[in-house]
Amino acid sequence: MREVLEAARAWWAAGERFALGTVAATWRSAPRPAGATMAVGPDGTVVGSVSGGCVEGAVYELGRDVIDSGEPVFQRFGVSDDDAAAVGLTCGGILDVLVAPVDAGTFGVFEAVADSISAERPVALATIVDGPAPLGARLAVWEGETSGSLGDASLDAVVAAEARALLSVGETRTLRTGPRGELLEDDVTVLVEVFAPTPRMIVFGAIDFARATVRIGKVLGYHVTVCDARPLFATPARFPEADEVVVDWPHRYLSGTATDERTVLCVLTHDPKFDVPLLEVALRGPAAYVGAMGSRRTHRDRLDRLREVGVTDAELARLRSPIGLDLGARTPEETAVSIAAEIVGLHRGGTGRPLTELEGPIHAGLLRADPPGVG
Repeated sequence: MREVLEAARAWWAAGERFALGTVAATWRSAPRPAGATMAVGPDGTVVGSVSGGCVEGAVYELGRDVIDSGEPVFQRFGVSDDDAAAVGLTCGGILDVLVAPVDAGTFGVFEAVADSISAERPVALATIVDGPAPLGARLAVWEGETSGSLGDASLDAVVAAEARALLSVGETRTLRTGPRGELLEDDVTVLVEVFAPTPRMIVFGAIDFARATVRIGKVLGYHVTVCDARPLFATPARFPEADEVVVDWPHRYLSGTATDERTVLCVLTHDPKFDVPLLEVALRGPAAYVGAMGSRRTHRDRLDRLREVGVTDAELARLRSPIGLDLGARTPEETAVSIAAEIVGLHRGGTGRPLTELEGPIHAGLLRADPPGVG
């Protein structure tokens, strides 16, 4: 819902009913993951996407119907060999979509959830997307409280516990349970959308390569900080797309700022007096990615210096240096693409090889068995 939040809040503030189409589950090579959302406004405006174009028209029509009826609709989209002309996904994927109305009567927790997303306060939204429980019923879950209901107190308690576990890892997932939260049953399907704070990218070194890295970091959805000890170079005017620009010694700033398992650190200074104390802190912290720019000679010298200050081989194994994938990059923009490709590949478990050299599903990390009734 984050991608459609601005428009959704405007319609809500105006007291107008609108529709949200949300991907509840995917199979095979469906183009967008669970939680992807498309909003249809009362005036016919469309914001967001559920499939990258394949079934947007059909979801739009369902959204218009839902605005008129006030009743949610669950729809499975796919295409089979004997039904190739049907509205579906030409990629061969299958996705389930819940299209539900949003107004004060149908989505009472909307404002609280929207406020939390805007304030970067972690919140999970559980929604009934299939089964005998009330279709479209919603439960908002925070660390210490809940709001709304899925229609049964026992079901609420079970789903809230699962939602808090998903909040801790920042993962959206579809759960199957019984109508009263029975763990060995699967009659009810609940989509748990997790809205964790925006992950951080911290770029150290206010150089030309940093400007391009900031831009691509924003495209990837990071909250981007630039840090450099030199006030002449670390200015908002030089990095207008950064969320913040910090003048401080890099290691001191990193030691005093919040990072977690989703944070990525791009060390572009390639100057030992900055790099060594910074990487000593970075490699002992929780960041998902620590990359450092420099030649192979610089890298070998950097490793020697880090070992001299006590960084272990296990800690050094986390270092991605020289930074980025081998794309033959030369310009700052090309280098930023190679850095982004490495970050995405590590996060998604990609190989970094051309898809033409590989066989099997493109989105292997998202695969599941076919849904019931499809084979």
